[in-house]
Amino acid sequence: MEKRRLGRLEHHSTVLIYGAAALAEVSQEVADRSVEEALAAGINHFDVAAGYGEAELRLGPWMSRIRDRIFLATKTGNRDKESAWRQINDSLRRLQTDRVDLLQLHAVGDLDDLDAATGPEGALSAAVRAQEEGLIGAIGITGHGHEAPATHLEALRRHPFATVLTPLNPVLWRDEKYRADYEALVEEVQRQDAGLMTIKTVSRRNWRERAEHSHTTWYEPYADQERITAAVSWVLAHPEVTGLATAADVGLLGMMITAEQARTSVSEAEGQLAGDDEYSSPFIAVPF
Repeated sequence: MEKRRLGRLEHHSTVLIYGAAALAEVSQEVADRSVEEALAAGINHFDVAAGYGEAELRLGPWMSRIRDRIFLATKTGNRDKESAWRQINDSLRRLQTDRVDLLQLHAVGDLDDLDAATGPEGALSAAVRAQEEGLIGAIGITGHGHEAPATHLEALRRHPFATVLTPLNPVLWRDEKYRADYEALVEEVQRQDAGLMTIKTVSRRNWRERAEHSHTTWYEPYADQERITAAVSWVLAHPEVTGLATAADVGLLGMMITAEQARTSVSEAEGQLAGDDEYSSPFIAVPF
């Protein structure tokens, strides 16, 4: 699997990042099969969060075997210093490790969230303390929503975050304002030599009201190989993207791995996705 340099951290991460949100509500047996599938494909970057249900607990038993082989990232969604500090330490216990490579301030998607997280008593202070004490290697930021790229640009002006995880897919790119905000973020990411990762690659749209949810993702994903390949191909054609997080459903991992190995051209990818009249932003109605 292709690897790309994660900015100044110098880690060469696989372009598919294992999105451990997929482990939030599965058994250990199911989790083990999914982790084995990821490792067999060569994935070397695992991304989890304290808020992903049981995901950290499902990864924990693997750490004694694979900790030195993977780049391990987790997240705190808490905004104040004290609770974020407790959550960071809880994550280490749940993951059965004494250190993670990256701690990300999670779901910072607008300026109100950013103000809370980066204020004098905000979660950023806890992350800096954890870094100083050797509990984490670096500090990053993530976020959802149409304001995420602009918010993350402002975040980089306030603190030298080592990584940014922001949404990108073809339907978001079609929005002129979103595209302009994303391009401004890319310019600053490259100036600071940060790592730029992305999410929502295979999102199709929000779940329709009262629709049966066929997957554990909070949005309706693409679930056919052709369109998953198109979406993955399109995102990975962006050289500034160091990697994309796999979808939060263990059943989609195999198709995303196949997609990375069988990428199509940008024009082919756009043509494949242009044929879907229901393709839309997943952020029209975010359920959290």
